[in-house]
Amino acid sequence: MNKKVNTILFILGATVFNVLIAASSMILLFLFYAKFLMEMIPENGRALGVFVIFIASLAISFVVYRAALKFLLTKIDVDKYFDPLFVRRNIRKQGD
Repeated sequence: MNKKVNTILFILGATVFNVLIAASSMILLFLFYAKFLMEMIPENGRALGVFVIFIASLAISFVVYRAALKFLLTKIDVDKYFDPLFVRRNIRKQGD
């Protein structure tokens, strides 16, 4: 495999990992909410609890993703296995 294929596979794998972390944290937070907090919150405030769970699961997935990425990048040599996504092209100035 070349560097471009490695880069694409890494991005796809990281995306799947991030979605799985977000979904699992959302499920766990919903279970906790339903088991312990649902009875204490009035009926008209329960929708806010769902919104808070959604935002919290996104925050958890962001923190876990960053920690996993930082750990992975210390273990592998990025320049050796991956191609840069955005390549800066030489843009000539007018008048040259």
